[in-house]
Amino acid sequence: MAKEFKLTRARLKELEQELNYLKTTREKEVAELIKEARSFGDLSENSEYDEAKNEQAKLYGRIAEIENILSHAVVFDETAEEDMVGVVGLGCTVKVRDLEFDECDVYVIVGSQEANPMEARISDDSPFGKAMLGKRIGDVVEYEAPVGTIRFEILAVER
Repeated sequence: MAKEFKLTRARLKELEQELNYLKTTREKEVAELIKEARSFGDLSENSEYDEAKNEQAKLYGRIAEIENILSHAVVFDETAEEDMVGVVGLGCTVKVRDLEFDECDVYVIVGSQEANPMEARISDDSPFGKAMLGKRIGDVVEYEAPVGTIRFEILAVER
């Protein structure tokens, strides 16, 4: 079975726009680069041609990657259901307190395609994300990290 990619509607739209750009504008730009490089003569010693072909390979690789993601995308609904209020799930913003250092942090639980730890966007596939899913306000969450067991208390959950 193919891997499913969990995406927000916003991320799905971003990928669709990127794919459209790559297949229209960028593909024409790369074709023009190849055409121009060919005009320089002998292809066996033409570094511009080699570079343009490498750029084309990267372009087609990215197009294939996006098409794969879109064909296996599962869009999750970010609106709260009555029985899911206060429960950590995809798309939730979670405020937690580190029980060891008594520090508070805010994270957004997202699918792996949207994860960016530098922006506190944590993947549901990460150890922290897996430990958080399904928990409620007031729960203490433990997970194993390379530095040992880390414990957090969930202070707030917003959708």
